[in-house]
Amino acid sequence: MNGLLYLIPIAIFLGLIGLGGFMWAMRTGQFDDLDGAAERILFDDDEPVHGDERRS
Repeated sequence: MNGLLYLIPIAIFLGLIGLGGFMWAMRTGQFDDLDGAAERILFDDDEPVHGDERRS
């Protein structure tokens, strides 16, 4: 029974931290473009990268 006196406040505190993190992510736009990064890898670049790199 004494364990609940510690566990319940810890659980509430961790829940509030999680809720605060979620609210921060919503406010800063972390969930605005969910498909963009997943589909961006499928598209080719428009022009190849030209550099001074030469193959050995």
